[in-house]
Amino acid sequence: MALKSLIDRLGPEILDPEEETFLLFSQHIPSQNLGFVDPQATTLDLSIAGKDFVIHQSPSILNRPGSTTGAVVWKITPLVSDWLAASDNPLWTTGNLSSSSSILELGCGISGLVGLVLAPLVAKYTLTDQRYVARLVEKNVNENSTLATPKQTRKTNQKRKGKPLAVHSQTTGLQFIPLDWELDKVTPSLTGSDSVKSFDAVLACDCIYNDTLIQPLVQTCADACRLRSTDESVVGRPALCLVAQQLRDPEIFEGWIKEFSKYFRVWRVPDNVLSSELRSNLGFVVHLGILQGAAEIRNQS
Repeated sequence: MALKSLIDRLGPEILDPEEETFLLFSQHIPSQNLGFVDPQATTLDLSIAGKDFVIHQSPSILNRPGSTTGAVVWKITPLVSDWLAASDNPLWTTGNLSSSSSILELGCGISGLVGLVLAPLVAKYTLTDQRYVARLVEKNVNENSTLATPKQTRKTNQKRKGKPLAVHSQTTGLQFIPLDWELDKVTPSLTGSDSVKSFDAVLACDCIYNDTLIQPLVQTCADACRLRSTDESVVGRPALCLVAQQLRDPEIFEGWIKEFSKYFRVWRVPDNVLSSELRSNLGFVVHLGILQGAAEIRNQS
């Protein structure tokens, strides 16, 4: 099975969140400062997976009192984008992702960069974040989607009132929909398709920096993965939850992995599966979670 092949590449399951925290933070981690690519620049020229992107960001929003960190690009984002797009990534080689896949990204920030890189490779890619990022996400999607190549073949309803804003790319299955982890409800409408009821993968890239957001983020991850349980077209194929982050604060990290482990079985993606720039000794880490009780995982236990 595709999932078993992937898990075999990941090594042992994480059973002790405190031990995982100790193992990661006991190694020497070089300083990455806060982890911005360039917090002063209004545009960034980035080359990822053989393509050039011009990304607009907003230092002014970042520097406002009470601002949020999604206004600029973080160092891990281009690294994760490049790794996920690689043809030898085990998510592709094991068949867990393919040209027919649907992906949901949480906390995409203003760049929409991971979606811009991956959308040409999959059927549906939904970017989500708070509404304040919508204008720049639209600008980045519109200006960069013209560079996207055709898809490559490879072996919400809301709790609060208000019409959801959606940004769509004309050249790929890429869209942005506002989603607040604390206020909005996760529903199949996030796929943007009447025929697609769930996601093959849920992605969060460097979203864990504030302990008050840990529980809402993890709950949203779990709710998004649970859409799979009511999708009759994909019985026995649980959604994957991929969480990538920069290692900064051991207390924040431990709070996240303890909460995440309440809902998910968890594996760390080993360094030999990651790109050389994305490894834990450089201060980055990627974890994969599958909802506890998911059908295919139960059969393999």
